Amino acid sequence: MKTRITELFGIEHPIIQGGMHFVGFAELASAVSNAGGLGVITGLTQQTPERLAREIARCRDMTDKPFGVNLTFLPTFAKPPYPEYIRAIIEGGVRIVETAGRNPEPYMQEMKAAGIKVIHKCTSVRHSLKAEAIGCDAVSVDGFECGGHPGEDDVPNMILLPRAAEELKIPFVASGGMADARSLVAALALGAEGMNMGTRFMATKEAPIHQNVKQAIVAASELDTRLIMRKLRNTERVLNNSGVSRLIDIEREKGDALTIADIHDQVAGIYPKVMIDGDMEAGAWSCGMVAGLIHDIPSCQELIGRIMSEADALINKRLVGMSRG
Repeated sequence: MKTRITELFGIEHPIIQGGMHFVGFAELASAVSNAGGLGVITGLTQQTPERLAREIARCRDMTDKPFGVNLTFLPTFAKPPYPEYIRAIIEGGVRIVETAGRNPEPYMQEMKAAGIKVIHKCTSVRHSLKAEAIGCDAVSVDGFECGGHPGEDDVPNMILLPRAAEELKIPFVASGGMADARSLVAALALGAEGMNMGTRFMATKEAPIHQNVKQAIVAASELDTRLIMRKLRNTERVLNNSGVSRLIDIEREKGDALTIADIHDQVAGIYPKVMIDGDMEAGAWSCGMVAGLIHDIPSCQELIGRIMSEADALINKRLVGMSRG
């Protein structure tokens, strides 16, 4: 399938594996890229730029296909050495960066000078337009369904994607609720040039996370996520568990007086406990409503191949058949 996204990134299929904390390691990124999609290493999961450089080299040993690195720009109280991370990306020969969080404008000049294509994650049309204005090559438009941080506008993809299509000149991919061929075909119909999947790629054989996490996603329904930190305007969609239930109880008790310190134990340092140790009750970890559409744990090759073959059937048989009456 040829779209502006496949042309931009030099990939076979318009499917991107988004950056995910303690998930986006070389094993998963290379498997996605080898299957014809775009795999992405999560930059800040690597605790130093030197570790990121080693992870990029590991991924390079596992694939000769394009792959990217995610860089999430955190609030000012957290100050990772971003220039050094970007230098590791450039020196590692990576030419695709997925940015997220705060505005990447302060770092755009250096990345563009190195020939890097930048795709920025956005949860609104206004943020997408800003990304376009500062020189991003593409955006990932994240609807309210998404795991992680959906923003504060609560607009689902059936509205957000066609609105983005009305406003943007640069290509965009759909993110949030994406799991299968139906997701891809729907995203294309709504104006996207491909799709970004996070939660779906967690439930694959190559995802280097504990089997308990994969089984929890398969067992979950679309009703099993919760929204946390709304009062802090840092909304996150997570899979429900006993730690999340305690967090929600604290939020209810504190009301408008809630501070991040009140829920520190339920959100800080949780990812290693979940993704490495398999403690499914530890606390909050990002998961999309799309868990309700995930019923198996295939390889990335099996998953992407299935999506593309079923998308072809949907377009050329079901939809064409309907159009002919």
